[in-house]
Amino acid sequence: MKIRGFFLFGASLMFSAAAARPVANAQEAPSGDGNGAAAKPQVVEHPNPLKRRLSDSERIRQQKDLHKEIKSDYRKWVEQDVIWIITDEELQAFKNLSNNEERDAFIEAFWQRRNPNPDSPDNEYREEHYQRIAYANEHFAAGKPGWKTDRGHIYIAYGKPDSIDSHPSGGQYERPIDEGGGSTSTYPFEIWHYRYLEGVSDNIDIEFVDTCMCGDYHMTIDRSEKDALKMVPGAGPTLYEQWGQGNKTDRFTQGGLEQLGLGPRSSMNQSKQFDRLNTYAKLMAAPQIKFKDLEQYLTTSTILNGPPFLFDVRMDYVKVTNETVLVPITLQVKNRDVTFSNKDGVATGTVNILGRVSNLNHKVVQTFENTVNIQVPSELLPKTQDNVSVYWKSLPLKPGLYKVDIAVKDVNNPDHIGTWKSSVNVPKFDDDRLAASSLILADKMDRVSTHEIGADNFVIGNTRIRPRVSAGSGVPVTFKRDQNLNFWMQVYNLGIDEKSKVNRARIEYQITDLSNNKAFLDATEETAKLNPHSDQVTLEKSVPLAGLQPGKYQVTIKVDDSVSKQEIAESAPFVVE
Repeated sequence: MKIRGFFLFGASLMFSAAAARPVANAQEAPSGDGNGAAAKPQVVEHPNPLKRRLSDSERIRQQKDLHKEIKSDYRKWVEQDVIWIITDEELQAFKNLSNNEERDAFIEAFWQRRNPNPDSPDNEYREEHYQRIAYANEHFAAGKPGWKTDRGHIYIAYGKPDSIDSHPSGGQYERPIDEGGGSTSTYPFEIWHYRYLEGVSDNIDIEFVDTCMCGDYHMTIDRSEKDALKMVPGAGPTLYEQWGQGNKTDRFTQGGLEQLGLGPRSSMNQSKQFDRLNTYAKLMAAPQIKFKDLEQYLTTSTILNGPPFLFDVRMDYVKVTNETVLVPITLQVKNRDVTFSNKDGVATGTVNILGRVSNLNHKVVQTFENTVNIQVPSELLPKTQDNVSVYWKSLPLKPGLYKVDIAVKDVNNPDHIGTWKSSVNVPKFDDDRLAASSLILADKMDRVSTHEIGADNFVIGNTRIRPRVSAGSGVPVTFKRDQNLNFWMQVYNLGIDEKSKVNRARIEYQITDLSNNKAFLDATEETAKLNPHSDQVTLEKSVPLAGLQPGKYQVTIKVDDSVSKQEIAESAPFVVE
């Protein structure tokens, strides 16, 4: 929906709690001595049962009772979602919380503590967290879910590396000089290289070794661990060992974090090992918000001085887990609403975007920011005024009610500011109910490489899908006759037959001409042919629109599950020009 100008209101809510301190009961007992003199009154204190030291059995029972009280979704958050980044102190504090309200507040504070600037929260790592989990589960599983592996841990924490030196079969290996030189044979190993991570370092290498030859690569700072001949006497010698200037036993007696042995650069290795440890410690820092000037439009009642910057927003919902929903936000601007600068025959428009998601208590739970650059040849600019540019951000959110605020700035015209706000109800996908994601109509849809899954714009699963964005609430999206209509949807919680262990649901696709209710497309498909042993399937179809006359149409997808005896249907209108 296009918004032409309004106030943005920000509020904060502070909570405080006071704990009552128990007071010991006391009573005076009169007494006297043998001479009849009155003795001083005595105060007899009764022990406070709340301060009594618990026995070991009572303490263990109390901890078990408390653990039972924590609902499974909170346990999953601790034991799966943040297992790699939660500290022992935080974990203990979380276990000692007494109710779900405190746990919700703890989770919000958990992410907030990891922001380098508490006044400008930026949880970019958290925003991409669940996309990376999905990628890790698909590519790094090794007898256990991918997120439990070291490669999954690193990918979830740091994202896609800039390059990977992969040796999936191990074998012959020529050591570099800083590893001692010489030739040996290795286990399968990979070295992930990151050129630069803001606030951390540059030229970061992380090494993984599969010593069990079972696909379970573990991270190591000992580069000798990949050497399959290290424990074999006389095999795979280093250069110094070949020249008689060192002995293989030196590798195990020199101390330090690595067992590379003596070599031309061995004196530098130990200090470099600690440099890498220092680099790893910095990797968890979150990037700072860059667009400080746009924050005022999200948090205060600032009046827009210049002409409003018009833009359109679309929001979709895709299940990740029972307690986490991926919410892709697609933002669209037209060239005619952007100020372009001309240089060297190229017209360039730049738009800064800052968004914020808050809960019902006005607590910020997500932020996002980016820059959209639009470049066209200067002579073609007048012909591209109706062209659009889109920005996409996918946010992981718990089911519930939220408020979304977005501010955009036309960099070449600083007074050209746009704002958008909306309430959002993120759905909950219950296990026992057949359900579906948003039905997305897209102008582009294609399969992506494995390295782009979970790490690129417009990517959901292993598909890049760019949604069409309508020009306002209730307005259908528009396609040209020379385009393809691409539509995408996921179906969740399909019933699995107990005997055959496969699903049995029928999918029906329809494209209907709304002017006469005639079906242009009417096709069916069985889920058993898509993903037979899963309770989830992804539906992807592409239909040429050349055969359709200009007019209004509607896509409908119906799902009839014969195992669970449930039916659902999703539909979306569109216009062909």
